[in-house]
Order: sequence, then C-alpha cells, then structure tokens
Amino acid sequence: MENLIDDLIKLAFAEDIGDGDHTTLCCIPEDAEGAQKLIVKEDGVLAGVEMAKRIFAAFDPTLKMEQFLNDGDEVKVGDIAFIVRGKVRSLLQTERLMLNVMQRMSGIATVTRRYARQLEGLKTRVLDTRKTTPGLRMIEKEAVKIGGGVNHRIGLFDMILLKDNHVDFAGGITNAIKRAQSYLKEKGKDLKIEIEVRNLDELQEAIDCGGIDRIMLDNFTPELTRKAVEIIGGRFETESSGGITFDTLRSYAECGVDYISVGALTHSVKGLDLSFKACE
Repeated sequence: MENLIDDLIKLAFAEDIGDGDHTTLCCIPEDAEGAQKLIVKEDGVLAGVEMAKRIFAAFDPTLKMEQFLNDGDEVKVGDIAFIVRGKVRSLLQTERLMLNVMQRMSGIATVTRRYARQLEGLKTRVLDTRKTTPGLRMIEKEAVKIGGGVNHRIGLFDMILLKDNHVDFAGGITNAIKRAQSYLKEKGKDLKIEIEVRNLDELQEAIDCGGIDRIMLDNFTPELTRKAVEIIGGRFETESSGGITFDTLRSYAECGVDYISVGALTHSVKGLDLSFKACE
C-alpha cells in the first residue's frame, strides 16, 4: 500500500503547484538557502512527522530535517517539532502540503488518544472505520494507530464484513455467511468474516451458523450488548457499533466487547493547529 502514499504525494503536488509556484519563483533566488521550523500552536498529539519526511524527500532530497519530536508525542503550544534546512524555494513549495497532512493526522491522533484513554483499564480497543477522506485513507488510518487506536479493515479487499444491506440482499444471516464461506473456499482466500447483527434473533442465527470470526452488535443498547456478550460467551470476537459517542463509550466497553468502532475518529475531525515559519 506504500505506492498509494507515493501517488498521493505526487497528486497533491500537481494539484498545488500546477505549472509552477509563480509567487515563489518571482521573488526568491534559485540559490537562496534558509530554514523553517514547525511550531505547535495547540495542545494535542503530534502525527505525520514521518509523512513530512517523505514529502520533503519526494520534492527535494537535499532538504535536511533536524527532528526534536516524534509521531505519538503529546505536545503543547510553543513546542518545536523539527527544523528543515535547504533551498528556500523548496521549503516554500512543500510547506502547505506538509502542514495539511500533519494537521489532519495530528487532529485524528489527538481525538483517538482521547478515546483510547477513556477505555483505560478495560480490554476493549477503539477501531476506526472506512469513513475516511477519499484518497487519504492510508494516512488517516496511520494517524489512528499513532493515537492508540486499532485499524479495522483497510478497505473492501482485506476482510469480509457482512453488513445489514448484504444480509438483506442475500436473504438473511445464514445465506450471507454460507455464501461468504463458499466464496472464500472457491477463491482460495484466507480472510476473516465478520457479520453485523441487529437484534438477538439475528445474533442467535449467526452463532448457530458458525464459521465466522467476529460479530458486530449494531445499534444495541448497553443493556442488550451485555446480554449479547454473555450469549456469545467468548466464542467469537465482538464489536459494538452504531451511534456510540465519547460519553457512552465506556458504558459499552464495560459490557465486555473486544472492540468499539467509531467513525468520528476520522470523518469529522478538526486539524491540530501547526505553523511552519522561517527561522530568525
């Protein structure tokens, strides 16, 4: 999947620079050298330092970074994450892409860390979802890991997740599971199977059918979740999903589920305020 990140960087530069950064080209001499520092302007969790290195290297391998902070570090206003030295033209043309990526990733890591801390002392881990920005999924999911969360499937190719629409179109829980099992056998693929259930009847049908790895309890109340976990009895991994907020997160975790998936980790996060300024 590394090629997707390389493609993202190329596309982002093409989108931003086009046929040239005429502002920089008109006023900065080609041989001018300088340095800029990344300044933290908001408390949070830093993420995207390694991505910044890739961005700088892709545009101008002669740029040199002096690094003071790492991905996953908790930062406060005024902290300096790194200083980059080299051609001023290169610094100015990479600035916005680097900031866009790091602000987005740091915002996700900051929110994820907050959710992960809410689960301290319990076995439950917080999962991301596919509710990501198109084209940015790999870096957004990396930010979730940096913040202390766990990646669910990356896309539609690395796990079978039979959701409500799949179940309804397939004609029920048993049909959906049996077709998934037959498909994997026919294609020679080794993928985990997860089934979403909407009530205790569907749960029992999924358990009776078997041959699955995880059961997603969709839009269950905490009370129903606790009962479902008891019924499952550790035979399958369990995941709670659907409208779970930060305030209700721990009450679901205390029911004993293995995972809680939270779309809010990626779909509506505010970027962390960072700035890239010339060194005096």
